[in-house]
Amino acid sequence: MRKRNTENIGEILQQYLRENKTLKQKLAESRVLYGWKAVLGNAVFSYTTNIYFRNGILYVNLSSSVLRSELILAKEKLVDALNKYAGMEIVNEIIFR
Repeated sequence: MRKRNTENIGEILQQYLRENKTLKQKLAESRVLYGWKAVLGNAVFSYTTNIYFRNGILYVNLSSSVLRSELILAKEKLVDALNKYAGMEIVNEIIFR
């Protein structure tokens, strides 16, 4: 016998995420961290020693000073690309160390 009040689990999860903004923001933050490798590629990722996200600021530690200088010049494009990858405006600033 089939139940009449069934709902699609995907729709239920989407509704839950719409209602829970904190969880949605945390998921976007994790997408930004994962997106660093996807957006910039393996070459840049191999020079990344540490990356973390706090209060809208993405902190990236790099082992190459030359690469750090190049990425500082492209900071605005990187912010746009990472926000697009995350699906929302989550990155306000990137600090390279």
